Amino acid sequence: MNDIKVAILGLGNVGSGVWEILHKNQRKVDSYLGRSIDVKKVLVSDVNKKRDIEMPAEVLTDDIAEILENKDIQVVVELMGGLEPAYSYIKAALKNKKHVVTANKAVIATYGKELRELADENEVEIRYEASVGGGIPIINTLMQSLSANKFDEIVGIVNGTTNYILTQMTAEGMDFDEALKLAQEKGFAESDPTSDIEGEDAAFKLSILSYIAFGIEVSPQDIPREGITRISKEDIDYAKQLGYIIKLLATARRNNKTFEFHVHPVLLKKDHPLASVNNEFNALFVKGNAVGELMLYGKGAGSMPTGSAVLGDVMEIGKRISEKPSVSHANKNGYMSSLISVGEGLSEYYIRFQVKDQPGVLGNIATIMGENGISLKSVVQRGKPGEKSVPLVFITHAVERKNLDKALDEIQESEMINEVASIMKVKR
Repeated sequence: MNDIKVAILGLGNVGSGVWEILHKNQRKVDSYLGRSIDVKKVLVSDVNKKRDIEMPAEVLTDDIAEILENKDIQVVVELMGGLEPAYSYIKAALKNKKHVVTANKAVIATYGKELRELADENEVEIRYEASVGGGIPIINTLMQSLSANKFDEIVGIVNGTTNYILTQMTAEGMDFDEALKLAQEKGFAESDPTSDIEGEDAAFKLSILSYIAFGIEVSPQDIPREGITRISKEDIDYAKQLGYIIKLLATARRNNKTFEFHVHPVLLKKDHPLASVNNEFNALFVKGNAVGELMLYGKGAGSMPTGSAVLGDVMEIGKRISEKPSVSHANKNGYMSSLISVGEGLSEYYIRFQVKDQPGVLGNIATIMGENGISLKSVVQRGKPGEKSVPLVFITHAVERKNLDKALDEIQESEMINEVASIMKVKR
């Protein structure tokens, strides 16, 4: 039986990981498929660059045409990252009737519908297990092992950078800047961490998960999101005192006929399964109407974990090439596509004010909240004698964000209020 001929686009951390796993576990791969995976070409920007891995010189190329026009190459593995030229190369590969495997969350979240339809038109596959959970088998689990379920909720820690930063702030008492610097030193954060710390990376992944679990196309630009840059040591300490841990969560939830989705820092009860997920680890908490509650957990990034997921997709395509089944990317979970999308939905909220230390402040805020239909669950007021500005912390009962924002706009008009320092969702 002929080998499966593959091309890899990009030889960074993940590309190197795929190459290393393929050669380290070659016997296992060959045994599983009944034939070998033969990497014919690897696209790089500089073929003469010195590399840590050994690779035959004839395999390297800086010309994408050598891959797209090579009729022998059956599978293109895109590991370049970013929207362009990755999107254009994936699209061209599909049009040339080549199967595609990618770890590119930005491309799949932005152009997934178009690329899935293009793959169907050309009777090839596009697979992207590594785009959401790195080495955690999230997509295949939802679409295959749990395909008999209707999903009520998926909530995840899907960004290892922010989880590492929040863990250091919680466990070691670091402030945000200090924890970010440590994450960069350890390689968990990029030199420009904006996409991670502002929640964009998690929004890309939630967009993909919303389609996989619920059959709903949600543009990442339409997902309400907030990053972790405004979280302070004070917020971490207040959360601890109230029995919570702060995590950045990506959430998609069915509420009767509506569909809620958002990426936000959230106060989690300490006994929630996701509260114990620390450092660079990721996890996805799933509720299905048949399986009940379960959690998928592991390293969401890194060359070897992500390379493992990529190679798993390549191997599944290899099996299907042998079997030659019909290909369709229609989502079997599309039963919920008629749901009305509502963005954030109802939630309890943690709010930390900085207020003037004078009588009547608490009553004034509580009155405005009540006039806007917001009831208060907890109040914490602490300050030291002589301080002109003191913190005042509330946790509300469930409320729509638009009602909360209206109340906060009114509250901030008061001369007693110095600042609305922090707002976060609360999940029990």
